[in-house]
Amino acid sequence: MTHRICPNCDGYASAAITLGGRDQNGHLRTITAHCPACHGTGTRPARTREGSRA
Repeated sequence: MTHRICPNCDGYASAAITLGGRDQNGHLRTITAHCPACHGTGTRPARTREGSRA
């Protein structure tokens, strides 16, 4: 089975979002958000074709 790029996130399945502040060491505080459709993998399984219809 082949995998295809997720149409919802275009393969960019995770994003780092800043929370608008810095910690005590001066680093940006961030959280990671994952694509809900592909669960952070960036790919979706290829659709299986059904048998031919008459």
